[in-house]
Amino acid sequence: MSEDGSGVAAGLRESWLGAPQDQPPDKEWDDRLREECGVFGIIGYPEAAAFTALGLHALQHRGQEAAGIVTYDGQQFHTERRLGLVGDNFNKPEVLGHLKGSIAAGHVRYSTTGATILRNAQPLFADLGTGGFAVAHNGNLTNAKTLRKQLVKDGAIFQSTTDTEVVLHLISRSQKRRIVERLVEALRQLEGSYALVCLTNDMLIGARDPVGIRPLVIGRLGDAYVLASETCALDIVGATFLREVENGEVVTITREGGLESHRPFPKRPARPCIFEYIYFARPDSIMAGRSVYEIRKRMGAELARETDCPAEVVIPIPDSGVPAAIGYSQAAGLPYELGIIRNHYVGRTFIEPSQKIRALGVKLKHSANHSVVRGKSIVLIDDSIVRGTTSKKIVAMMYEAGAREVHMRIACPEIKFGDYYGIDTPDRKQLISAQMTPEQVRDEIGATSLAFLSVDGLYRALGVESRDPKAPQYSDHCFTGDYPTELTDLNGDTSTIGTQLSLLSDVG
Repeated sequence: MSEDGSGVAAGLRESWLGAPQDQPPDKEWDDRLREECGVFGIIGYPEAAAFTALGLHALQHRGQEAAGIVTYDGQQFHTERRLGLVGDNFNKPEVLGHLKGSIAAGHVRYSTTGATILRNAQPLFADLGTGGFAVAHNGNLTNAKTLRKQLVKDGAIFQSTTDTEVVLHLISRSQKRRIVERLVEALRQLEGSYALVCLTNDMLIGARDPVGIRPLVIGRLGDAYVLASETCALDIVGATFLREVENGEVVTITREGGLESHRPFPKRPARPCIFEYIYFARPDSIMAGRSVYEIRKRMGAELARETDCPAEVVIPIPDSGVPAAIGYSQAAGLPYELGIIRNHYVGRTFIEPSQKIRALGVKLKHSANHSVVRGKSIVLIDDSIVRGTTSKKIVAMMYEAGAREVHMRIACPEIKFGDYYGIDTPDRKQLISAQMTPEQVRDEIGATSLAFLSVDGLYRALGVESRDPKAPQYSDHCFTGDYPTELTDLNGDTSTIGTQLSLLSDVG
C-alpha cells in the first residue's frame, strides 16, 4: 500500500463500489454482514412442527434463503425443506399437517458455504445403521473441505455442497454402538464453529463447539424441552429459559424428558462470537445473562465518550444502528431523531436489472426525513462499515436532504479481517478498513468526520475492563486477526487429516 493509499483506493472503487461482476442478478446487493443460520428443536410436544415453525419465524433474521423442518412420529420421519421465508412456506395447514410427530428440528439458512439451492437446505437427513438422523447446523467448519476431500477419496458420495454433510459422513463411518458416541466421535474431527440440533428416532441432541463461538440455549415448555439459537425463539413459543448449552457440551434429551450433559472435550475458556452482540442476535434476546439491547446501547454510550462530535442531533441508520444511537444520544446529551426512514417492504430478492438502477438501491430501503436533517450538523450512528458502499450513499443522501455537516460514528471497531465461522464477510481486499486508514475511509464516504469504537471500548460495553491479548474473552478476530481455532482449509494443512480419519474407531 502506498503511503497516501491513493493507488489502493483507486483500485478499490472498481471492485467494491457497486455489485461485483459475479453477483447474481436476482440477489439484492448491499453492504451488510450476512447473517449465519438459526436452529430450533423441540421434543415432547404434540404440535412439534407448528411450534418449530414459530421458533424459526423468531429466528428469521439469522437466515432468509431457506427453511426446513424434520419431524418423527414414532414410525417414520417427515421432511419439508423450502427455499424462501418461513412464513411463505410453513403457513399452510397441509404443510404442517404432513409434519407429524412430537419431536422436531428446524433450520433457517443463509448460505455461508454452498450455493442457495434446495439440496443445501437443512436439516440434512440420512438413514444410518442406528436409525434416522437429522442435523441442523449454525456455524462454519474450517476444515470441512479437507475432510470432504479425504472422505470422497475413501468412497463417500456427497449429495450437497454444504459443510454440514461432512458431519453425517463422519457419523456413518463410526463403529460406535450408540448414536451419541458416534456424534462425539465426529465432533472430535471438526474445526471451526458449530451449534447443532440433531434429531433421532427417540432423542433430541444439542452440541456446541469447544469455544462456544455459535450460541445455543435450552428452554422448557411444560414437559417438553426446546433447543434454540436465541432466547427470542423461546419467548415466541412460551418456553422458559433454563440455561445455555456450554461451550464444548453435548446435551441429549429423551422422550421421557430426561436431559443429560456430556463433556467430550477438554475444558477451554469460552470465546463466543462478539458479532452476536454487535449485530446478529435479535435485540430482545438474552445472551450470557445480559440483554443484547442494553449492550448495544452501552456500545453507543462508549462511542460517545471516546469520540467527541460537534453535532446537533443523533440519527440512527435503521435498523441495526438504533440501540447504539439511543445510547450515544443519552451519553452525549444530544437529541435523538429519526432522520432516516426505512422501507420495511423491500424484498431481499428485488431484481435490479442494471448497474445504474442498482446504484440507487439504498433509496429503495432508506429515505431521508428532510425536516429533521435540513440545515443541521448531524451524527449518523451505524453498527459497522464493511465495504463502505451503503455509508457512502447514505452520507450523500443526508447532504442532498440539506444537512450542513454529516459526522459518521461506528459502534464497533474497524473490520480488517475475514470471518470463517459463519459470517459471510467479503474478501479482505473488499473490506474498506483493511485497505484504508480511517481518514481515507472518511474521504471516500464523504463524511465530515468519522470515528470507530475502540476494541477496549467494545469490551467495556460488554462488562470487561479491557481485552486480554493473551486470553481474549470473545471471538473478535474480524478486528484483531486473532482467530480462536485452526484454519486448516485456509492454510492448506492436510498433514494429519488422513491419520485422524483412519483412527476414528479408536476415539473414545
